Amino acid sequence: MSATHRPWRSVLYIPGSKERALEKARGLDVDAIIFDLEDAVAPGEKANARETLAAALRVGGYGSRAQLVRMNGMDTPWGGEDLETVMDAGPQAILLPKVGAATDVASIAARLDAHPGCAETRIWAMMETTRGVFNAAEIAQAPRMGGFIIGTNDLAAELGCETGGDRMPLMMALQTCLAAARMGGIPCVDGVFNAFKDEDGLRAECEQGRALGMDGKTLIHPAQVAICNEVFSPSQAQVDTARRQIEAFEAAEAQGQGVAVLDGKIVENLHVATARKVLARAGGAS
Repeated sequence: MSATHRPWRSVLYIPGSKERALEKARGLDVDAIIFDLEDAVAPGEKANARETLAAALRVGGYGSRAQLVRMNGMDTPWGGEDLETVMDAGPQAILLPKVGAATDVASIAARLDAHPGCAETRIWAMMETTRGVFNAAEIAQAPRMGGFIIGTNDLAAELGCETGGDRMPLMMALQTCLAAARMGGIPCVDGVFNAFKDEDGLRAECEQGRALGMDGKTLIHPAQVAICNEVFSPSQAQVDTARRQIEAFEAAEAQGQGVAVLDGKIVENLHVATARKVLARAGGAS
């Protein structure tokens, strides 16, 4: 299933150093997992974490969940070894921290091109710096680009802003990254909500993200998954309408027509594209 035609409602960070967490993740109701070798792993555990994670990826068992590995930056003592070890495991995707320019992605893409086990590996970008925000349009079209993950904590820290309850100080950055992702035809996943016991706050931020157009949300705790999946899932009525729109358009095409009519309304290509996204969020097939 392609990145643009699959659900990204819930994207959970899992520490690459925790064998128990890696095992538990195989049974969680999440759309995607970020196996983290960066922030979630202490410096003294970096080497152990990359080997532990590589072994877990080889064993597999994560089903249809999308799998991203967040490595340490190439400007750190651990980034190069992270990349070498993870490439040998043939990952679905590598998530690069603090991407500031398309060249950051291109340099990793060249390394993947030279590795026979990474022919299908995509690169995702952590959009968490002001430089990255202003270069988002170019980053979205970089080689092997698979999607954006918004790093709201790092971004807020660099800006020196107080996000408050409505995240208005971050709105320009959120919308800029989202617009760039849409231009590049890739998913864009919202940042984390830190207070994992605050269900009302999480729901409000999920609803805001969905209203903006985000494909889903990154999570720091399994307790956040249910609310995230609920908010970013379309209603049954929306799913039914989407299926009927696709069926009506395909029937019209079979008769040589470029548009269809459903419930007195025109159905065109753009409506069908939206309908397929609705089914993707619902986890359904189009």
